[in-house]
Amino acid sequence: MKLIIAATLAASAAAFAPSQVAQTSTSLAAFEGEVGVQAPLGLFDPLGLLDDADQDRFDRLRYVEVKHGRIAQLAFLGNIITRAGIHLPGNIDSAGTSFDSIPDGWAAVGAIPQGGLLQIVAFVGALELFVMKDVTGTAEFPGDFRNESLDYGWDTFDEETKLVKRGVELNNGRAAMLGILGLMVHEQLGGELPIVGQM
Repeated sequence: MKLIIAATLAASAAAFAPSQVAQTSTSLAAFEGEVGVQAPLGLFDPLGLLDDADQDRFDRLRYVEVKHGRIAQLAFLGNIITRAGIHLPGNIDSAGTSFDSIPDGWAAVGAIPQGGLLQIVAFVGALELFVMKDVTGTAEFPGDFRNESLDYGWDTFDEETKLVKRGVELNNGRAAMLGILGLMVHEQLGGELPIVGQM
């Protein structure tokens, strides 16, 4: 009996002994100089997606971030514009459903005719598969879809200006991702927001 009590006490005391924590190597320092790593946070990776990542993994995550940022910018702007009462003229289908009759926000998904939703999905799929990608293999950075045809003066900028513009796009995309998330949450909560109006 005394042996069992002594073993139990020893086992419970071991629970409070400091444990040896294995030192893990991280490659975060390798990405400290990348575009988008800015004060005050520096390289912000709370989920550890870049732990032991190589440059290819970083480039893939950056590509996804840029793409989602661009989509969120369009979504935020579209949400604000339709809530301001600006809609396309005409009808969305041959049955006479006008663009004005489609509600704003999430309610629009249920109000768009099924054929219209299928067209939207097909269009986005075609963009994803054939257009919004580096077809020529000449991209300077993840998300560069110019494909040697759409320049708009990009090649006239010096390297520092290019880095600033890429950083601005990343920050605008990050803000838009939070903005559209905020609009979607507030729409579910209801109420009224400044500039946006009634949710």
